[in-house]
Amino acid sequence: MSSVAIKKTNKIHPHKFTLWVGIGSIVMMFAGLTSAYIVKRNQANWVSYELPVAFYYSTMVIMLSSLTLHLSVKAFKNRTIATYRTLMATTLLLGVLFIGLQIIGFNNFWNEGMTLQASVSYSFLYVIVGLHAIHVIGGVIALIVMSIKSFSNKSENYSVVPVELISTYWHFVDLLWLYLLVFLIMIK
Repeated sequence: MSSVAIKKTNKIHPHKFTLWVGIGSIVMMFAGLTSAYIVKRNQANWVSYELPVAFYYSTMVIMLSSLTLHLSVKAFKNRTIATYRTLMATTLLLGVLFIGLQIIGFNNFWNEGMTLQASVSYSFLYVIVGLHAIHVIGGVIALIVMSIKSFSNKSENYSVVPVELISTYWHFVDLLWLYLLVFLIMIK
């Protein structure tokens, strides 16, 4: 009599794999942009600047939103749906607040004459932070969808995959912002 060994394989969900490929692409894009920023800042026409205070407040907000999203994932896994709904909605509101604070920061730049045409250094700043903002807006749209679904009684689907996907993406966008903030502070 022979025994058959069943090997358990740990496969990654296709949506998670796709997300990680996308994150890798985004990392490469920002690595290229920040590398170009370092090269360009050595030119004679480079102008240094100070980041607006709103950017620091927005950093605290996005870090808090990562915490609330982390707790919402835990609540979902524990099937405490009321807590999950509250935390998901809170994360959404914090994401919108982050975008609002970023807009205030850019308005401060604009009011000080730091426009795209004023200097190549300002152009780089607008491109780098603007591309991050586009990714945050995508995350906020996903948070809107997840918040609406969390309050929907239409389906009783307890798949954790969508919740983990938005969580992974949002934490990535949070870490990306921290990297960009530190980069922009240290390399002016």
